[in-house]
Amino acid sequence: MTLPVVVGVDGSDPALLAVDWAVDEAVRHGCPLRLVHSSLWERYEEGLPSLGRERPREHVLAEHIVASAAERAERRNPDVKISTDIVPQDAVDALVRAGDDAFALVTGSRGRSRLKGLLLGSVGLAVAGRAHCPVVVVRGDRAGLAGTHERILLGLGEADTCAEAVRFAFREAEARGCTLDVVRAWRRPALDRSGEGTPAEEPADAHEERASALLDALLKAATAEHPHVRVRPAALEGPAGRALTDRSAAADLVILGARRRAGHLGLQLGRVSHTVLHHAACPVAVVPQRA
Repeated sequence: MTLPVVVGVDGSDPALLAVDWAVDEAVRHGCPLRLVHSSLWERYEEGLPSLGRERPREHVLAEHIVASAAERAERRNPDVKISTDIVPQDAVDALVRAGDDAFALVTGSRGRSRLKGLLLGSVGLAVAGRAHCPVVVVRGDRAGLAGTHERILLGLGEADTCAEAVRFAFREAEARGCTLDVVRAWRRPALDRSGEGTPAEEPADAHEERASALLDALLKAATAEHPHVRVRPAALEGPAGRALTDRSAAADLVILGARRRAGHLGLQLGRVSHTVLHHAACPVAVVPQRA
């Protein structure tokens, strides 16, 4: 059974852009597309007596939202198999649960909230921090959304957070036939209170060499498995969030790994993921690594 690309729809413009991106992703990987709209009207209606009234306004709106999204998806590519669901849950719970049987979850950068000043909506952030499948937050400028750079950017963190992200990135690059840029950021050790550097004040070259060695080690297996993917690794000095955000302007997708700890119910996103999700100039994929 081929898992679907699941996209959350709420009638907002960012959600419609997410539908477009999700259709293209489904085509690239030969997946069906599942459109999910969360609505609590069913839950509330269960507790009310039936008075022979017409369907509630919320029901009609929900049906209109999913029908419009399905029509848009079909116009973009009529060959994609599309299914729709109206789920009686809040948006985050509905999407996280849908992600348990998904190739990837796709959300817009913001929903229908009136807080237009937010860089990233609460639903996208929460889903990226909780789901157990890859989550793509569709955001960025026109070139990044259109995928015209023919370049994917993978940010490598610690070894225990990125194995799944590496596999996802190579599959994406191969499906798109594009270049895969891989960045590992490094920083010089901070000075201690006496003003002296940490262990023997190692030269910068030593830190860069360690970062490069880690890049080679983490990419070795995937490079052998996907020999046709052009990989460009780079060890860069400085904050990882800034490096990835700056380079996102020339990328079609930024991919990050994230650790998922069993029994931890809160958001499981690091500082780098937060920075990139809020400021990237293209869509961002957060790929969880289960402990």
